Amino acid sequence: MNEKSKVIFGNPMADKIYRKAVQSKNKYMKKFGDDSNANYPVTTKKNAHIGDSLGVMDVLLGEADSAAQTSTSFDVEKGIIVGNIRMGFGHYRISMAIASAAKSMGYVPYWMDLNSYRHTTCTKVISAQNDLYSLGSRISGKSKLFNKLVWEPMNYEGFRKLSYNASDQKNAELMAPVYRNVPKDIPVVATHVWPAQAAIHAGMKYVVNAIPDNWPMALHLSEGSLHTVQTHFAYQGYRILNGMQGKDVLEPMPDESLLYTGHYIDHELVHNIESDCELRMKRKNEGKPMRFLLTIGGAGAQKEIFAAIIKYLIPAIREGKAALYVNVGDYKNVWEELVKEISGLAELSTEHFNNWQETEKFAKEALTGTGAGDVKGVHAFWHENIFEAVYCTNLLMRSCDVLVTKPSELAFYPVPKLFIKRVGGHERWGAIHSAEIGDGTLECSDIPHTLQMIKLFMKENDLLSDMCDNIVKNKAAGIYDGAYKVVELAMAKKNDKK
Repeated sequence: MNEKSKVIFGNPMADKIYRKAVQSKNKYMKKFGDDSNANYPVTTKKNAHIGDSLGVMDVLLGEADSAAQTSTSFDVEKGIIVGNIRMGFGHYRISMAIASAAKSMGYVPYWMDLNSYRHTTCTKVISAQNDLYSLGSRISGKSKLFNKLVWEPMNYEGFRKLSYNASDQKNAELMAPVYRNVPKDIPVVATHVWPAQAAIHAGMKYVVNAIPDNWPMALHLSEGSLHTVQTHFAYQGYRILNGMQGKDVLEPMPDESLLYTGHYIDHELVHNIESDCELRMKRKNEGKPMRFLLTIGGAGAQKEIFAAIIKYLIPAIREGKAALYVNVGDYKNVWEELVKEISGLAELSTEHFNNWQETEKFAKEALTGTGAGDVKGVHAFWHENIFEAVYCTNLLMRSCDVLVTKPSELAFYPVPKLFIKRVGGHERWGAIHSAEIGDGTLECSDIPHTLQMIKLFMKENDLLSDMCDNIVKNKAAGIYDGAYKVVELAMAKKNDKK
């Protein structure tokens, strides 16, 4: 196993930083054990939820279940591992974009969630850190002081430092065993850095590290893999490791380690950009109810902002001037709290709960104009399964007029967007990028500014029209082709070695 915590892209780490990294690994080993010598059997099985739509095969660890129609073989010619973790919804969504692109290109995406193997040290380490991140996210949404003094600085500067990457690399050594019996010559596209780091430590030969967000942070470095970024701003920041060791001028990343690809977007969304934008403007010009999609991910952070939006829109919903999709993901309690808090919401709402076939039917009819084509009222969506909870937003996105979201991974999607206040300082740069390429608003830093933007979308045509025009132009420029390019790069790394 290569030592990657002492020198990062030619930049030596101080002895105290390395010692801290070793201590971090030892802490997790003491708490969760060390399964470095474990020999986990690997099987594959079609994903029950997105297997048909995205071609996804799950990678399972442990004894095969004969009743589950599993296989011990991989398609070594057409297979590509999508390495991910569940930490909020963002990394899962990016993974779905990669899988969608891979399927459209004739490849077989194998879904490898390192946070799903509960019996492994890998998952125990990831889950512990995920729990801390979720807790911090929830507290930051409720405490301005915590957000200012702890959460914003951690997400903006703490994760930016090379010292953080040194510790992560040490911890990732404990994650490598999950790859032991995965064929080493199947390319890996990681949509979070830990699956990339673990794959490198495990000896996987062709690893692409698909970096999210638009704020360069050492958190996302996995030396030995090919790093891809969605924006030119991010490319420049990563190339020189900007600010990752205070004011020091660092050795840059080698040019062969970093590439700009564009946004990681599902094939279905990219392919239908022109027709979806045309339908948006048709609805607007015909005076149909304006459709707002509110997506509440993670642990239901920023619920009070969404509650204010819903309260503001209820009169327009009653008058047939607006309609709402509300996806609370797999957090049913968030919807229950909204219904309890907002007078009149229940009577206006149709609940699409835990019925994937019904959700797919609604999304198709809302898009095609059949059945539910003229959407009215409020439509609430909750799915217990994580795949359905995340992908529901992707299905609804095509038929909505405006997506209302924090500027996280959704900041890069080709749909008109209204950005509410961020969660973590790193997210601000997603809104900045979107506003600059014209497919989203500025980040609305408080509720009054959010409602002001809602009013502009409702009262005027220019804002929506401009965003739709820019989305079509951005597609022509290749800005939304990142997922295809990532898959191409991963397969090229393998083919170039033949």
